[in-house]
Amino acid sequence: GQLVESGGGLAQPGGSLRLSCAASGISVDYYAIGWFRQAPGKERELVSCISSSYVGTYYADSVKGRFTISRDNAKNTVSLQMNSLKPEDTAVYYCHARKFANTYWGQGTQVTVSS
Repeated sequence: GQLVESGGGLAQPGGSLRLSCAASGISVDYYAIGWFRQAPGKERELVSCISSSYVGTYYADSVKGRFTISRDNAKNTVSLQMNSLKPEDTAVYYCHARKFANTYWGQGTQVTVSS
């Protein structure tokens, strides 16, 4: 399986970006899909995830109410809509898929929030 992120870039504080994670070789509807981020000098952290089958979601407190995760089974993608962006959201964002012992990571996409 392979995951490819896209949609990162530069945004102003208060702006929006939409990240997409395109999967190949696996079906996202059978995997728990998570978005992680890692800022310079910090550990990688879980931002949001969506469970397989039952569409349960999780958001870190720092993004709750601003970010929305969604899955499109027909396109085999998982997206992260990021609104009201803050400078502290600046990081490399990674897509992750997990089902039992099978895990996959994307290569990451840079998100920079700055005026």
